[in-house]
Amino acid sequence: MLAAVRERYGPPDVVRVTEVPMPVAGPGELLVRVRCTTVNRTDCAYRAGTPLLTRLLTGVRRPRATVLGTEFAGVVAAVGAGVGDLAVGDRVFGYVEGRFGAHAQFLTVPADGFLARVPDDVPDDVAAAATEGAHYAVAVLRRARIRAGEDVLVHGATGAIGSAVVQLLRDLGAHVTAVCDGARADLVRSLGAERVIDRTTEDFRADPHRYDVVVDAVGKSSFRQCRGLLRPRGRYVSTDLGRLAQNPVLAAVTPLLRRRRVVFPVPVQDPAMPTDLRDLLASGAFRPVLDDRRWPLAQIVEAHRYVERGQKTGSVVIDVG
Repeated sequence: MLAAVRERYGPPDVVRVTEVPMPVAGPGELLVRVRCTTVNRTDCAYRAGTPLLTRLLTGVRRPRATVLGTEFAGVVAAVGAGVGDLAVGDRVFGYVEGRFGAHAQFLTVPADGFLARVPDDVPDDVAAAATEGAHYAVAVLRRARIRAGEDVLVHGATGAIGSAVVQLLRDLGAHVTAVCDGARADLVRSLGAERVIDRTTEDFRADPHRYDVVVDAVGKSSFRQCRGLLRPRGRYVSTDLGRLAQNPVLAAVTPLLRRRRVVFPVPVQDPAMPTDLRDLLASGAFRPVLDDRRWPLAQIVEAHRYVERGQKTGSVVIDVG
């Protein structure tokens, strides 16, 4: 089969598409024929091996997993022993961070892992993009304990994580102010934003409004820069470690001061999350935003370059076919 392989850390050019052996479903596993996958910020970070701390998990000198890819949608091609609730031909989608392997024509996944059936009316590209950004968005809402009626500012509202946060906040009943390019204002309003700040003409940090929560979904601000936007008991949430990995440290220290505090949303992949995301897709409460640009697997290096430029809207889909 064909797969996008990288055998060392580095820029997009370390990735090459080549033939590799077909995986085989073991006991409790599924073999999935991948129809669509994505290239996201997580893939780019693992490919580059940054921050360096992550190499303790992925391989210090060289990556242990040579085929990246965290999101996928496809069809069950084979079933391992002991799998009873899924069958060959079932459409499935899922998330495999840590295990990886979605940037290939086939991959094996645990049948009891982060996996669910694709709702009947949801196309493969939408299903493939429904996990990475959404599971971070769920972590943001849970860890910050955002409630209905609260005022929330979302910086980076058109990215995969930010666009999912906006939709989940709308479903929750929060009041959302989105920060994005003015050209995408109509998009974020359609997702649920009540106010839009055009980042190309305004500095959102100078906004006179005060918020219960500020969410940085792109890692381009800091608690110090955004502290003035928060109400006395407000929460600052960033999906990025921050400079010198300051955000996890501040998340441990600032709650002791009983004032404005930092929340670091570590995702927890509980068994119910894939089913919850499937139900959100089926109901229409959540639809991942897809970038206009997409590539076949053979041109995945171009997708890596595009994502690294930081100009994508939502998720960048790779057609594996």
